[in-house]
Amino acid sequence: MSNNQQINSDNQEVNLTQVSKKIGEMVQLFFDKIFDAILFFKRNIIIIVILFILGVGLGFYKDKTTKVYNHEIIVIPNFNSVDYLYSKVKLIDSKIREQDQSFLDKIGLKDSDKMIKIDVEPIIDVYKLINKNEENLEMIKLLSEDGSTAKILEDNITSKNYKYHLITFSTVEATDVNKTVQPILDYLNKNDYYKKIQKERLGGIALKVKTNEETIGQINSILNQFSGFIGANQKSDKLIYYNENMQLNDIIKTKDQLTQELGGLKEEFQNSDKIIKDNSTILNIKNVKSLNGKFKLVLPILFIGIFIAINIFMSFYKKQMTKRNLA
Repeated sequence: MSNNQQINSDNQEVNLTQVSKKIGEMVQLFFDKIFDAILFFKRNIIIIVILFILGVGLGFYKDKTTKVYNHEIIVIPNFNSVDYLYSKVKLIDSKIREQDQSFLDKIGLKDSDKMIKIDVEPIIDVYKLINKNEENLEMIKLLSEDGSTAKILEDNITSKNYKYHLITFSTVEATDVNKTVQPILDYLNKNDYYKKIQKERLGGIALKVKTNEETIGQINSILNQFSGFIGANQKSDKLIYYNENMQLNDIIKTKDQLTQELGGLKEEFQNSDKIIKDNSTILNIKNVKSLNGKFKLVLPILFIGIFIAINIFMSFYKKQMTKRNLA
């Protein structure tokens, strides 16, 4: 037993010695690499400084001459035209990427060669979606049984039910409404099918508004007569008996409902003057994402990195050739 313990102890000491030796070699190799890097920078300091200055200079020039701006248009797609809106925006984006100048000029875009991309997405407002119709709440509950609610709210099917949508596009220079926004909106609103639906819908809203106003006028007349009746009887000493069949509360509630509906109809009429109704526009938001405005930092690092990579490759190539020649 004592001999076995002695052997195990010796083996452990040998293993620890080997591990310690390996660690020491790795540490030494690490310091050697650091020293090699110092020598490399010392030998090539002039080239590295030139590359750094060149990169900074080109970077400042690039940042000054290349400015990307983002632009936003909040719109309301009327008459169930959400799919139409998305397909048209997708078409414009494909023509921009294809650099189809004839198409872009045809729809009236000025400086279309400065456009980079265009996109549209829903402005998610789940509270308005639910308040708009209780069936929407049940639909969301049903769809979210097989997935997360957040994913369902951003789904293409759900997005059709949101009222507001955001059109975003980017240009390499600043723009204005007449150059880009108005031509895009004019193109989106040129559709004979939806114009016919718009005409019918506006006629229906106008008729409903007129009917509601007449009904409210009739209710006001009834309430005024009742008020005059009470006022006349209060001057006498006779008791007044109210007939429960008059349903005065129901009349007042009906008036309140009609008044609220009338306000909604007038708002809808106002928003329905276009197929794709623009609500607000924000232009020339400077894009500082990605490499925009950062070339003065990126280019020096890129140039020096390429120089180092070339030297590493050349060193590797020479070592391999030396080994082959020796062999």
